[in-house]
Amino acid sequence: MEAYKTWVRRNKDYVHPLDSLANGLTWVLPELLSDSEIGTEAVSSIVGILTTINEHIIDTAPDERHTGSADPSSFPYGLCLSMLSNLETLVEVVAEQYYGDKKWNFIAVTEAIKVMVRLALFRNCGYKMLLQGGETPNVEKDSEDISLQHTIGGFQKLGGRHGPGWLQDNHGQNRWNVEGRTLSALIRFGESALMVSDLSWMQRIKHAIMDPPTSVIERPTLSRILSEKGVNGALFVLGEVLFITRPLIYVLFIRRYRIRSWIPWCLSLAVDFIGVGFLSHVTRSGKSGKEQWFHLSESEHDEVKRRKLLWALYLMRDPFFSKYIRQKIESTGKLFEPVPLMGTLAEKIVELIIGVQTRYTYMSGS
Repeated sequence: MEAYKTWVRRNKDYVHPLDSLANGLTWVLPELLSDSEIGTEAVSSIVGILTTINEHIIDTAPDERHTGSADPSSFPYGLCLSMLSNLETLVEVVAEQYYGDKKWNFIAVTEAIKVMVRLALFRNCGYKMLLQGGETPNVEKDSEDISLQHTIGGFQKLGGRHGPGWLQDNHGQNRWNVEGRTLSALIRFGESALMVSDLSWMQRIKHAIMDPPTSVIERPTLSRILSEKGVNGALFVLGEVLFITRPLIYVLFIRRYRIRSWIPWCLSLAVDFIGVGFLSHVTRSGKSGKEQWFHLSESEHDEVKRRKLLWALYLMRDPFFSKYIRQKIESTGKLFEPVPLMGTLAEKIVELIIGVQTRYTYMSGS
């Protein structure tokens, strides 16, 4: 395994194009080599898993100048979730062929495993918002906090009246440009004023200021969030838990009431609305209008938008699709049948849409 990791990291410029080519071929070659849908999905799953493993190996490569986005010593939650995402369609196809309607038992088990992994990740990352369902690490805020702590800490060690208060302007904002110029001028002044042959001690001071030792990040605990944020902290955590558990709730109710029932569809939509509603409530401005209870990073704002876009999948889920969408799509396809080429293309598009819609894993948004 170590030899494979070394090879992938040394040839990463070639690995990405090869992975992209392999993923593209999975749309063509499996259907030519095998008429079985299981064979097609098996090839797609294997290629997807290999691609995910290669990306994980490259992302976790050690770097002397900075640490990667993933901690090699921690459990690879993102890798585990990506592999489950690549396997779940194969699980559904195999279960449907051999067990029929009992496939929902196997899908429920798959979703339950994903829920447990995501809840563990949610706790491990300090109850921060999961990006892409946990497949993308949410490390942006941590890196900003470390930089802020290091910079303020260095100035505090300089002592005197030029502490953190000196860095605030009249509006209470940090003057980082003034800070950078001042720090650089201070070092240059010390080097030019000494004019001695041995400046090793000055180099040590510069190194201590510019490259301070890495501090241990203390991840917030649930009790700390609840004590500091109160009800808003509880709503934020509850909103994330609802987002994590929503697919499992949906599958369990499909298993109970079947896919054509409106109960699972409406309940799943309600859980999504409530979860995003909690998140919108705690991230809006507080009563004073000057502060927020929770501040979202740019990647977290993008994640909120992504979750709202996933609501479009409800149009493709039964019973809504069967009642309102399918008939219109089929009638539209028939309009283009007399047109050369366009008729064939429309027929393939309709066939693709209906085929994709029948797979829970394609429409689950999990």
